[in-house]
Amino acid sequence: MSERDKQAAFAAPRRALDSGRFARWHLEPTAAPEEEGWLLTYLDVITLLLVMMVVMLSFAGPGKHKAPAGARAVVTPLAGPEPIPAPAPLAGLLVDGLGANIEVVVTQGTLSFRISSELLFDSGEARLSAPGLAVLGRLVPVLQRGSAYRVVVVGHTDNAPVQTGRFPSNWELSTGRAASVVRYLQGQGVEPARMRATGYADTRPVASNDKAQGRAANRRVEVTLEAFE
Repeated sequence: MSERDKQAAFAAPRRALDSGRFARWHLEPTAAPEEEGWLLTYLDVITLLLVMMVVMLSFAGPGKHKAPAGARAVVTPLAGPEPIPAPAPLAGLLVDGLGANIEVVVTQGTLSFRISSELLFDSGEARLSAPGLAVLGRLVPVLQRGSAYRVVVVGHTDNAPVQTGRFPSNWELSTGRAASVVRYLQGQGVEPARMRATGYADTRPVASNDKAQGRAANRRVEVTLEAFE
């Protein structure tokens, strides 16, 4: 049998099925639809994002607005800012009884005592007066109780020029006044290694020099307790 006859023999039954009474029972196989691959990828990405969100929330912990158990809320009055409290180690130095002539100034980490130069010295002089010695005498116990801190004494003047044989300018006058205070404190038992004296002349005013009241405020000596570096 030739090759053509063989092909005709195989094709004959198929034609009979297609055209005969068995044609209604013959079903062509249906091709399977292609899977929608993009949908699977999209679902994988969404799942990954959800997992990452859960991990980030677990690391974040509770929000900062949540107060710890037993914490007490502090309410600041609307009338104005609260005064800065004295640093914890300096809070027990008993500075309330120093009198009106010594102004207590609290800053971050330091405690200063501001005294008018008019109480401590005569005009244009650097020698402590009798009233000045009495004022500093009230300060000595406080400085002795704060023995863990450095004592920095700074002299300040107003902008009125000074020119004498002893004090050619306000720099020498302010420094000489600070040195006199340090010498007195050392004589009262304050350790000299804790102390430092300097003068800033009129470079650091606390008020305007345009008026007499401001110039008087600028003429001062400040004794500051500060932590050792």
